[in-house]
Amino acid sequence: MTAKPFTLPLGSPLPDFSLPATDGRDYGPADFAAAEALVVFFTCNHCPYVTGSDEATRASAERVAGRAAFVAVNANSARTYAEDSFEHMVARMEEHRFPWTYLHDESQKTALAFGALRTPHFFVFDRERRLVYCGRAVDNPGDAGRAQSFDLDRALDDCLAGREVATPLTNPVGCNVKWDGKAASWMPPAACDLV
Repeated sequence: MTAKPFTLPLGSPLPDFSLPATDGRDYGPADFAAAEALVVFFTCNHCPYVTGSDEATRASAERVAGRAAFVAVNANSARTYAEDSFEHMVARMEEHRFPWTYLHDESQKTALAFGALRTPHFFVFDRERRLVYCGRAVDNPGDAGRAQSFDLDRALDDCLAGREVATPLTNPVGCNVKWDGKAASWMPPAACDLV
């Protein structure tokens, strides 16, 4: 019997979730039902790979605004890294006005349902909410201005055009998710590279 992979396999349905956002509301998949594609990405407040690529992610979200919805999820434990608290999430959104909904996964159940490995880690779902892309947004998120490969943009172009995503799987590049009660460098034993 084959063990279930840690990270959600391609073709999987969108996991259900209900999480509080920085705008004071709770959100779940139904709140984004009108979007042709849904991008769920795991992020945080402090990671240099996140802060180094936030503006590239903003550009991607704005480029497909009205067609694809972007949903950011912070699952990092504030007990492991205090800057990842919900209060810091609210302050970060107030400062940067990112064009996405920013959700807090305090229990880390959503991160486990998706099998989030790093911050950032992107999951793209098509109109039927099947996973069509998983991995990185760009190949150099620490300094996105030097990126050579724009994997998320290409995946979204394919998805929104109704094409099969040409490169559906890449390895996310970033810091590991900060799991509650674990050392900052800890990863679940089943977590591994995707390609």
